[in-house]
Amino acid sequence: MKKLVLAAAVIAATTAGSASAVTIYEGKGLTYKLKGDWQIQLRQDVGNDQNLDVEFDDLELKNSIAYDLGNDMTAFGQLDFGFKDAAENKQNGSDLEEAYVGLQFGNTAVAIGKQNYATDEFGVEAAYELKLDTDGFEERGTDGDDVIRVDVEMENFTFIASHDIEAEGESSESGQSFDLFAATSVAGLELAAAYQSKEAAVGADSVDTFGVSAAYKLGSVTLAADYSSTDDVADYYNVVAVVKAAKTTKVALGLQTVEPETGDEATEWYANVTYKFPTQKNVSVFAEIADTDEDNVDLGFLTGMRIKF
Repeated sequence: MKKLVLAAAVIAATTAGSASAVTIYEGKGLTYKLKGDWQIQLRQDVGNDQNLDVEFDDLELKNSIAYDLGNDMTAFGQLDFGFKDAAENKQNGSDLEEAYVGLQFGNTAVAIGKQNYATDEFGVEAAYELKLDTDGFEERGTDGDDVIRVDVEMENFTFIASHDIEAEGESSESGQSFDLFAATSVAGLELAAAYQSKEAAVGADSVDTFGVSAAYKLGSVTLAADYSSTDDVADYYNVVAVVKAAKTTKVALGLQTVEPETGDEATEWYANVTYKFPTQKNVSVFAEIADTDEDNVDLGFLTGMRIKF
């Protein structure tokens, strides 16, 4: 489920600054943190003749190290593993999800390695699971193995740029991608824009995707929408309302539409509720229902639990 807060503190996350992570070691300028995110669902997917089963949405361990180099400089590294495939008895077992190193200079961070593109930050969708692609960037892909990424985080402005190198002739040979993301906040209105030019394979034609989004908080209610479009592929629309019903409880209602260049338009709606235990906010339980307007598709539903540290 993506965050509704568009102008997130990206550099804080990049440099192992997460408040929920456990500090394993701190001394002599070195900080080593371990972060876990485990989410297991009892789920029946939206679709035709789907069966109820146990799904492992997140089973991640994130290792972060940071060295204070002085003069407002920090060296950082990230090594993340996901165990979803292992839990589902798939052949790959554990999966290396991120592996990168970098330097932070004040409010700017530069990282190189296996990591997310800038456009991974885009989107206001607040569902746990969706049958349709969330946006044009998700449909094209938002991570790679040969990525150079720059994050700039100012008081009221976030800018991220990334480039996935083509690596032609090497073992990691793939297509390439150039991605941009920018976000700001004006009088309580959060605005964001993103752009991607991606080649799916070496020598393939590049395909452009762009998107814009906005979110506004009215008391306990946050209203948000985004639009993205991929050339000659599809347009994507998302609208969502998130209501903070209590200090411990949040309700989200959302609708998304995909308009392909060829074929039929499809719309999906969802509604979910999340409860965080007041004594431990990193422990939550949730439930969701969803459906689409496609033919021969049945209502989907899920319930689950998430534990983070």
